[in-house]
Amino acid sequence: MSAPQEFILGEFPRTLDERHRLSIPQELVDPLVTGGFDCILAKERPGCLSLWSSAAWQAKLDEGVDLVKSKIRAGKLAGQIEEVQLLSRLLSTRHKTVQLAGRGRLSIPDGFREFLQVEQGGEVIVVGAGVCVEIWNPPAWLAYLAVEMPGFRQLFDKLSG
Repeated sequence: MSAPQEFILGEFPRTLDERHRLSIPQELVDPLVTGGFDCILAKERPGCLSLWSSAAWQAKLDEGVDLVKSKIRAGKLAGQIEEVQLLSRLLSTRHKTVQLAGRGRLSIPDGFREFLQVEQGGEVIVVGAGVCVEIWNPPAWLAYLAVEMPGFRQLFDKLSG
């Protein structure tokens, strides 16, 4: 996905209200809504959703889908119909256009709530992931950090060097 103008960083605990809404911190919202309040909510991994700028997401999605279609037309994926079907199934259910309401309030739709595995009134962790905002189930976030944090220095050096 195209990178926003700002690098989105930060970690914020939040609570889902009785209508499965949460307030995204304004410093995380601003880079996503430069072209309007439409965003894309995507299923990333069990216990994690991501929130993207709609324009950036759509451009990258269109580019990828057009490439797959051209490969299908050229007969390059003839032996991979099951993979094409799997990709299409996942694309059909992976993302949804959402609107951020006043004060960066996001309503988590059905299907996405189940994937996030957080009930109304439950806690979430909102994380700036550089190019998008992620919404994590706290146990999933801690498990992810336990696996990934030991490699932080090496990753930082690789990307910044």
